[in-house]
Amino acid sequence: MSNKKKYIEIASVFFKLGCFAFGGPAAHIAMMESEIIDKRKWMSRQHFLDLIGATNLIPGPNSTEMTMHCGHERGGIAGLFIAGACFIFPAVVITGILAWFYTSYGQLPEVTPFIVGIKPAVLAIIASAILKLGKKALKNIEIAIIGLLVLTLSILGVNKIIALLGAGIIGVLYFYSKNKLTNSSKSIAPFFVFNISTSIFIKLSSFKVFWTFLKVGAILYGSGYVLFAYLDTELVAKGWLSQPELIDAIAIGQFTPGPVLSTATFIGYQLAGFWGAIAATIGIFLPSFLFVLLLNPLIPKMRKSLIISYFLDAVNIAAVAIMLAVLYTMSIDTLTDWKTISIALLSTFVVFAFKKISPIWIILGGAFLGYTFTYISEYF
Repeated sequence: MSNKKKYIEIASVFFKLGCFAFGGPAAHIAMMESEIIDKRKWMSRQHFLDLIGATNLIPGPNSTEMTMHCGHERGGIAGLFIAGACFIFPAVVITGILAWFYTSYGQLPEVTPFIVGIKPAVLAIIASAILKLGKKALKNIEIAIIGLLVLTLSILGVNKIIALLGAGIIGVLYFYSKNKLTNSSKSIAPFFVFNISTSIFIKLSSFKVFWTFLKVGAILYGSGYVLFAYLDTELVAKGWLSQPELIDAIAIGQFTPGPVLSTATFIGYQLAGFWGAIAATIGIFLPSFLFVLLLNPLIPKMRKSLIISYFLDAVNIAAVAIMLAVLYTMSIDTLTDWKTISIALLSTFVVFAFKKISPIWIILGGAFLGYTFTYISEYF
């Protein structure tokens, strides 16, 4: 296949995922696993797992960075940028339109009935991916114990990065000792510290918006709730944004498809109009492109090193365990009434009974059922 055809394929795949990727990073990665591994076979499931494990150790939105890794595997450096841009683009456009709507009318359109159905449908998609990735990651009883430990810690609220790094270190120490290795290995630093400095207050401009979100994108670990904390410090504390406005912005990121960091587009528009939205979007996503560009070539070399291979195996099962913890938490928060439970059960049946069906149809079906069930419960 020519490079041009590969680039078109990459663009179409990730633009489509960007339009329908609801439910957060775990759901996004589950949809990617179905599209990239099961349907298109761009790489082995083991390499996909290695990419997940390594990506969890760097700052930035994990699922967006995974699109970049997948694009790189298919189309090199150009594929990396095409995949990332196409995945981000739909969310940014939708969020930008909503930002204009919010600025013009002071409220958001009613989308709750659709989200009622999408969230439980996403649970089934995540469960399917966990099963397939878990089978590949679960190589022996020791790995299973590490995974169980990380799952327990994650449910108890231990920081994800601490759990991942702890699992990797335990895996290296145990398997090194078990195999009585005598050779040494150079250590590598998977990430670096980005120093946050606050400049003196000047008139808000597109450049200042860009710089603020660049700092956040370079150090961000965790979920949308962690993003909320960063933005509260950077924006609300400085008086640039009110807390209710920030809460509305985070809500936008949660119920639009694609990465939750598209919240930056909404906030940038609030702060400095159209060019503020562009500046915030580029600022928050640019570090991810650079991190992945640096990290991707290292992963095959890491797998060839025996000690780092042990580290990756332990981190991989830890990543699957964290996905399982996310599924558990999301299930408790989502399955609250007959509507959500019914949609979750039906979606689970379809996902596991018809394994070749695209997750996109599950999302659309969930949205339709959510709207229908909400209408029935209100009028009957």
